[in-house]
Amino acid sequence: MQGKHLYEYAILRVVPRVEREEFINVGVLLCSKKENFLKCKVSLDITKLKALDSEADAQLFENYLDSLDQICQGKANGSPISQQDAPSRFRWLTANRSSMIQTSRPHGGFSDNLDATLEELFQLFVQ
Repeated sequence: MQGKHLYEYAILRVVPRVEREEFINVGVLLCSKKENFLKCKVSLDITKLKALDSEADAQLFENYLDSLDQICQGKANGSPISQQDAPSRFRWLTANRSSMIQTSRPHGGFSDNLDATLEELFQLFVQ
């Protein structure tokens, strides 16, 4: 499979009330270890968020998702996680946790174009 990049992806979820275990898909994380590639694409649909919890603080979720994006980009934002290599950041971001921002289990695949694959996965699972 020359020219193909092995990648892993996970779906980002917002869980406004963790005790209810209801969530909406808000984005995709895509990582390729060999390419040292880690990107995310995120879009929070406020209408869906309010349908799950009418009192949810949309700005709080947007702030959390922005922090997650900065970690993906490896921006020095005071977080030691953001300084690790892309695969380590992906593992940290996809670690199982009970919080308002969660991910699916990672899934794998092959791609000729990682950016295009990220967009395809985003359209499939979020839009």
